[in-house]
Amino acid sequence: MNQISRRSLLQRAGATTVAATGITGCLGRGGGSLDSVTVAYVPIYPNMQHYVMDQEGYYENVPVDVTIERFSSGPSVVKAFASGDVDVALFGITPAMVLIDKGTDAGILAANSRNGFKAMGTTELVDLYEREGPAMFERFEQKHGRKIRFGAPPDGSVPDIVLRYWIQEDLDVGEMESTINESKVPPAKAVQTIKSGDIDATIIQEPFATIIGQDDGFGELAWSGNILENHPVTVLFANQRVIDDRDVSQSLVEQHTAATEFTADSPDVAAAHAASVIGSGVSEDLAEEAMDSTASDFLSDPHAITDQTSTMGEFVANVSNIEEPIATENLFAFDPYDAIQR
Repeated sequence: MNQISRRSLLQRAGATTVAATGITGCLGRGGGSLDSVTVAYVPIYPNMQHYVMDQEGYYENVPVDVTIERFSSGPSVVKAFASGDVDVALFGITPAMVLIDKGTDAGILAANSRNGFKAMGTTELVDLYEREGPAMFERFEQKHGRKIRFGAPPDGSVPDIVLRYWIQEDLDVGEMESTINESKVPPAKAVQTIKSGDIDATIIQEPFATIIGQDDGFGELAWSGNILENHPVTVLFANQRVIDDRDVSQSLVEQHTAATEFTADSPDVAAAHAASVIGSGVSEDLAEEAMDSTASDFLSDPHAITDQTSTMGEFVANVSNIEEPIATENLFAFDPYDAIQR
């Protein structure tokens, strides 16, 4: 059976086949050579390269069978990765830090996206911020008798870290916990939550920032690229067996880089691919509109995100998701990317 048909069969077969393939892959790894890899992804817009690689057939150029498995969240991928059920993952950089901190033998092969969030708020809040700047928080509390209710994913997630940096370092208005009332709101529920009035603001990725911004009652407070310039969002992460198989790791990075270039050259097509895979109310029109956002910034070069990764690592450690910031050389596997640049 040829490589393409095997890959298609594996992808259609789903989780049961993934488990079986994981066993086969382990048995076939003698001498450091792989015969299959399982790629996990979280269906979020910042993982744009995955949608292009999947829909354009780029995974078929990887010299082993590729099985794709979808996960609902970063923590669920962390669990599967730690247990050895998946070999490669496209997810947030903070879950990658957690896995390395827990002793997982793995590394970041490529960046996926950076500068990928917007702080969105009610028009009252946006107007107040334009007038008062950092004093917005104090003025709001004086007027309403309560702190601003800010929706964000769980502590230690990438948007949570960026929000903390904005409040504590960029605006320098004190510890986040004493400045706002933070609610744990998953990205997919942020639009509904802010429109229902349960929160005053949220920090959110595309295409949800675009949806919120379409409503006259809301606007943009800040873009994360102005808060922590060139901060990473999602990455391509692989276990050591993949990293050590030069042909496989270099091929994955090569196809990832091709997908980044495809996205730059054909953004509407890439957006349509994202919409077709993500689903969940993400239409082609919405995905295409979100591509024009400053929060849609896709790249492959892992060297481009190392400085801000170190900064973010300090905040991840401060919320106790990791023991201490991860050294760059322990978090990144640069060799495959560097090899294809020669």
